[in-house]
Amino acid sequence: MRKIKLGIPKGSLQEATLGLFKKAGFNINVGERSYKPSIDDSEIECLLIRAQEIAKYVEQGVLDVGLTGKDWITETNADVQEITSLIYSKTGFGKVKLVIAVPENSSIKSVKDLEGKRIATELINITKDYLKKNKVNAEVEFSWGATEVKVPELVDAIAELTETGTSLKANNLRIIDTILESTTKLIANKKSMSDKWKKQKIEEIALLLNGALEAYSKVGLKMNVERENLDKLLSLLPALKKPTISNLSDDKWVAIETIIDEKIVREILPALKKAGAQGIVEYSLNKVIE
Repeated sequence: MRKIKLGIPKGSLQEATLGLFKKAGFNINVGERSYKPSIDDSEIECLLIRAQEIAKYVEQGVLDVGLTGKDWITETNADVQEITSLIYSKTGFGKVKLVIAVPENSSIKSVKDLEGKRIATELINITKDYLKKNKVNAEVEFSWGATEVKVPELVDAIAELTETGTSLKANNLRIIDTILESTTKLIANKKSMSDKWKKQKIEEIALLLNGALEAYSKVGLKMNVERENLDKLLSLLPALKKPTISNLSDDKWVAIETIIDEKIVREILPALKKAGAQGIVEYSLNKVIE
């Protein structure tokens, strides 16, 4: 049986990625000491690999497809095909930023003030390119972790990935500049994408993952309403397309079903009730594919 090799990011993105795959319909189980998770799809073989390494393994063909951040694709200069962007992170659904941060009481106010300073980061190449573009000469050293605690005793500044900046603030650091924004990418080996079967399988995975990601922020709504109140109620309902309207056994009533952003449900439910909606049901979604 033909298979594709899929790289799942080990570490901070691991749980969020496994959750996304589950919502997409794939159940992946990770053993405590195994780097080969099991998956309930006989056409996929999973490997659990650090996000920092996935792009290079995809480029080399060790993996057919994998998920990693745009930052690591750029850092490793990997020659891969980006299939789709998946905007999720370890704690939510936003982008992460690579920022330059310094102690709160530091005299460093801008990138120009980094001249002659020492910077610690995991993303050495990106940081060096950033400094070069700004015509700043500074020493950049690799950080093996716990980067935030290295200032000011060991280095003058750090280049660190952050989602909210909360951890930086907790360590009395302030951001002076953003180097880049990064999102999770589904990437594929270029040779694998020239194989018809693998290309189709990878595109199917992308479709399901995007559908699952889209569903996180939306819910379905069902309700009944008298025909005489239908136009008024429809004017209150945002929808992906148009709501589905079905006849009920009582000709005076219809059933309405639609999909809306979850964040607005609490705002419109009272208005829907006031407009005559009855039997309102809200339900969660696994996938939304447009």
